Amino acid sequence: MSERKSGVLLHITSLPGTPGIGTLGKAAYRFADWLHEAGQTLWQVLPLGPTGYGDSPYASFSTFAGNPLLVDLDMLVERGWAAAGDIVPESYIRSSGKIDFGSVVWWKIPVLYTCAAYFLAHSGEQDRVAYEAFKNDNAAWLDAFADYTSIKKHYDAEAMRKGVEGADSMWNRFWPKELASHDPAAVSAWDAAHVQDIEQIKVIQFFFSVQWQQLKAYVNGLGIRIVGDIPIFVAGDSADVWANRRFFQYDQETLQQKTCAGVPPDYFSATGQLWGNPLYDWDAMRQDGYSWWVDRIRHMLTLVDIVRIDHFRGFEAYWQVPFGAPNAIKGQWVKGPGKDLFDTIKRRLGELPIIAEDLGVITPEVEELRDGCGFPGMKILQFAFNDGEWSEESAAIKDLPHNFATGNLVAYTGTHDNDTTRGFFTSCTETCRENARRYLGLPEGSGADVLTAALVRAAFASVADTCVVPLQDVYAVGTEGRMNMPSTTGTNWSWRMDDALLDAAGARRLRELSLTYGRNAGKREEPPAAS
Repeated sequence: MSERKSGVLLHITSLPGTPGIGTLGKAAYRFADWLHEAGQTLWQVLPLGPTGYGDSPYASFSTFAGNPLLVDLDMLVERGWAAAGDIVPESYIRSSGKIDFGSVVWWKIPVLYTCAAYFLAHSGEQDRVAYEAFKNDNAAWLDAFADYTSIKKHYDAEAMRKGVEGADSMWNRFWPKELASHDPAAVSAWDAAHVQDIEQIKVIQFFFSVQWQQLKAYVNGLGIRIVGDIPIFVAGDSADVWANRRFFQYDQETLQQKTCAGVPPDYFSATGQLWGNPLYDWDAMRQDGYSWWVDRIRHMLTLVDIVRIDHFRGFEAYWQVPFGAPNAIKGQWVKGPGKDLFDTIKRRLGELPIIAEDLGVITPEVEELRDGCGFPGMKILQFAFNDGEWSEESAAIKDLPHNFATGNLVAYTGTHDNDTTRGFFTSCTETCRENARRYLGLPEGSGADVLTAALVRAAFASVADTCVVPLQDVYAVGTEGRMNMPSTTGTNWSWRMDDALLDAAGARRLRELSLTYGRNAGKREEPPAAS
């Protein structure tokens, strides 16, 4: 029988107490301590890369790089890597409430460049040796990312001056052809002309790496494993695509994207979800031994202990939409690489600690791929109640905990794409609420807060080997705590928790649930000293 375990979903950006956005600083260590007191052994985060369009961690400028906005400035000063006078936030930067990404980027990115310049001018020999080792160890992705960031910064500014916006300013539309095509001579010439800029970009990635690895070591020292999240697809506006265009469905001469990713109409959207990400050229990847994917998983396993792959069903078959389509309705299913990809990665890296996000349109072929790889899938308890009336044919029936066919899965109350559970029960139909009360054994008229606590308990009590609940559900936060509304932009990813949430009562509730339902809450050691 597999070890039963449980944990909490909270992204780094949602941590409190630092200017503008959550960071890898003291609040992250406090949250780890709280998880330890709560008897939890998992901390799930969202993707860690630099965010692009719509501030989404699922649309990153690099699947390998770290998000500079997560770097903690106070910790840079404490290490002697920055000057205290250089990190003072502007008056418009808040330390609580929702994240205003535009303001944070406007203030913090220039500050990070200043800190990088300070590091290059003042760091000691030991730090410089560590920095050079970081560059050497990560050159396979770091050089391309630094080049891409430097070039993009220049041409984004030029596009802004010319009034060019959105996708029209991307590398394959606005950059000079020789740079857009990643011509080695043109890139080398750019490097020679922008040495300082490129070096500072690499230093900022070093900052992220050092702070993340220290935090991970601390978290692991508490007996807690980090679950990291990667989307199956990457952004077109990324160093990944720019430097590896041959592995994506682009016209290699005109540099134009030919197809894009999405999903057909579903629970979240009647017109489907048009993600826009470029699709892989799986034939080209197969001929190269899937080296790009091997490198991606290898790198992720240096950052986290368990990898949750978003939209796992796309490896069996993916929804291919013509580039430029207004929505995702007129797409088609196209076969993916299947088990061959994961067999290849396993041969290179060994057994893979992967969670397969298998939500949406799931076929027997997808289930066969997931089970053939031995990966746990997911169940979302909210889905058990969202179709109103139950019947033997109801799609929701399979999501009720007593119908889980296996323990090899991860049970969630909801994920980053769902409303918070309190928000869900507040806005759903009375039939939905009554179904939940009856199933969860609650009195008639029980409110959304009571329903939330009961659903959290049901997740812990389920036969699923693993249970993860968003922090918002631990404290019955309403819709104001929702992280993402799929197919929308503008207000997503911005929730920051109140520091008062991490209280002893919340930790005690989780610990009691883990003890009651055998999720390893008894494994407790004294926390190591913070770095």
